[in-house]
Amino acid sequence: MTLITRRSLLIAGTATAGALLVPVGSATAAPTATGSQITVGSGETYELSSTTRVRRLTIADGGKIVAPDGHSVSLTVDGVETGQLLTGTGGTATLIQAGTYRGDVVLTVTAANEVTYQTLTFPFRQALYIDADGVVRDKSVLAAVRGGRLTDTLARNVSITSTGECFDGVYVENGTYTLDRPTISLTGNGRCDFAGYGAAVVGHGSSTRLVVDGARIANKGVVRTGVISDGGAHVVVKNSTVRCRNGVLPADYRATVETPYMESVPWMLGLDGNVRATNLIGEHSTATYLNSTVFSETWGALSVEGGSGLKLTAINSHVGNTGEYGYGTYAIGDAVVRVLGCRFDVGSYATIIAGPAAVVHYGDSTAEAVAALDTELELGLGEAESASIPARSTVVNSGHFGYMFFGAGTLTLDGGTVVNSERATFLNKGQQTAITVDGSRGARLNPRDGIILQMIELDDPGPVAVDGKMMNVGVYTEPTDDPTKDASFDVTAVHTADSAATFTSIALRGDFYNGMRKGKNMVLTFEDSTLEGVVSATRTRHRVSTIDAATFYELGIVTNTVQAAVNNGAIVRLNSGSTWTVTGTSHLTSLTLAADAAVRAPRGKRVTLTVDGKETALTPGAGYTGDLVLTVA
Repeated sequence: MTLITRRSLLIAGTATAGALLVPVGSATAAPTATGSQITVGSGETYELSSTTRVRRLTIADGGKIVAPDGHSVSLTVDGVETGQLLTGTGGTATLIQAGTYRGDVVLTVTAANEVTYQTLTFPFRQALYIDADGVVRDKSVLAAVRGGRLTDTLARNVSITSTGECFDGVYVENGTYTLDRPTISLTGNGRCDFAGYGAAVVGHGSSTRLVVDGARIANKGVVRTGVISDGGAHVVVKNSTVRCRNGVLPADYRATVETPYMESVPWMLGLDGNVRATNLIGEHSTATYLNSTVFSETWGALSVEGGSGLKLTAINSHVGNTGEYGYGTYAIGDAVVRVLGCRFDVGSYATIIAGPAAVVHYGDSTAEAVAALDTELELGLGEAESASIPARSTVVNSGHFGYMFFGAGTLTLDGGTVVNSERATFLNKGQQTAITVDGSRGARLNPRDGIILQMIELDDPGPVAVDGKMMNVGVYTEPTDDPTKDASFDVTAVHTADSAATFTSIALRGDFYNGMRKGKNMVLTFEDSTLEGVVSATRTRHRVSTIDAATFYELGIVTNTVQAAVNNGAIVRLNSGSTWTVTGTSHLTSLTLAADAAVRAPRGKRVTLTVDGKETALTPGAGYTGDLVLTVA
């Protein structure tokens, strides 16, 4: 029979030295004495009715410490939350583990903070819980808040440390609060970064305005996220550092795309890893990062996941990945993502655009742009702080691609933005795009492999239903047959669903390839620009014939063989002031020249155009459609 023991001891003091708020203890039992201890035997369940402090806690295997219904219990030792682990993979509950704990041992009983995400309810525990009235003491584990000053509107110079699982640092629910120079370190796994279960800082609710200034957040663990904005919250992070490193997945974890259970990145994005530094979710939530450093090891630094009306902004910040794979930002749904005056050092992509109506802008942090965002996002910068923000251009350094379109979206690069990538600047996996690059203020594209735009079929094999759950066990297999002509698709026309890109006042050196098998054209417009390179329909092949979770890094990497278009038209419009220097054989389906535009060959060579097999003169102001081949000899 299970023995249930109920005790409550007065907590005489708090670990928050200098704080203005302290936990409220219960006096329903005798005060603790020096050397007091709790021992829980095997098979015993020890129920605490209120917060309790002892010098020693011993729990035998099979012993449990629990709180009354509607409450939870958290263990801190010398001010560090510890000892609590999930009771099972995919579950939500945690339990203090067997062992002996010595020192300033506090067992804090708090009222439940149950957060429901889709099909699951997560029993949150957090060092600080803030609502519209300020710090809620009976939902806060104040014994885990060390040093500094703590009030109902401000936490300054506080420190929160956790080595247990699924413990949050700060949770703000429909409150206005400022975290000034906090230090938060969470080591050990979280559980769900779509809900924020195990995150350092969470802002939730449409009435939340959370400012995080001068923070130092360092987490290590599966989905142990740094900052989350959810449910319409308004979160501003400035002058801060957020760094998150991967943890160790449970041995029996199986990768899935079902978000309540997802604890690692879907490898079909060409990535690995199990923690994002930040996440922006819900309806009309915003997150702004100003003069901050945000890094994940892999996976992603600034993520946007689900919801609608989301706005993610990075200004004068350093963003990226410390590992080989990862993205800077993610844009899904109708999210608006703006990157101004930042440096991105990313493993795989500056941004993954997952659509279907995402809008992404990379540009300069001019005074005018910052002032406009200050007004739109209600950043509260004021004249002095705004004036202190230097105008900078954005620089992207990527170990793989520049930008990857996994869904439809709009991408604008302007100002002095420079994109340096090992592979193609733009990787489009069969999506409708509207890309605009304005080089009038110095924007440059520098793909090391010489490809500016690569179009391929979506090589995501997709999840597979296993025992009723969608698991990441698919395999991509390279087609071996030739694409079949779709007689209903016009490769010479511009369609709404095509991949469109416009380049203005820029000098480009690189190639543009359309390797689609099904109906989608590549539509390129050049305004007052120069291009040296090949533009062509192609046949693409991956380096390996099959790709699975073990070879995820092969996704998106293809070779091109130029050939006549089948269902993959290449449409080029050279508008006023534009020149294309053709460096190799190019198969087009439409070419339009302005009166002052030109198609040339490199010095000492000659370019020839054939239209449906017939040599045709290249004449300024003319237009050509059909099977167009430009050759250089």
